[in-house]
Amino acid sequence: MGYMPNGLLIKKIHDSLEKRANNTLRSKDLTLMQMSVLMALQETPNKQLSMKEMERHFQVAQSTVAGIVARLEQKGFVEAFGDMDDKRIKLVHMTPAGETCCEETAHYRNEAEELIVKGLSAEEQNQLNLLLLKVADNVK
Repeated sequence: MGYMPNGLLIKKIHDSLEKRANNTLRSKDLTLMQMSVLMALQETPNKQLSMKEMERHFQVAQSTVAGIVARLEQKGFVEAFGDMDDKRIKLVHMTPAGETCCEETAHYRNEAEELIVKGLSAEEQNQLNLLLLKVADNVK
């Protein structure tokens, strides 16, 4: 296999992982983006983010976040409500059902991570991670 431009290689890897994740999540009636929002909420201390924070975090439009949150709300995984102090701020809070969903799908994320580093030594895995962090920082 000859040289492949890094950008194309990253896209191929992303597309493959996204397809795999979407196929896995389809059984839970979730998309990768919906799951990403749940994971972002899961990582916050109070399981809550504002819509504005989500827009910035995922670098998507307000309408995109609103649609994702609406679908997650219909599934009972999140609740959206106005901030008590400032009604212009819309907050999204993960429900216990959303937490359960995150816990149930965590092993899929671990499987994907194992697939990515399969055949790499511990040193190569660390090297890959450091290089990818630099690349991610370069394209911010």
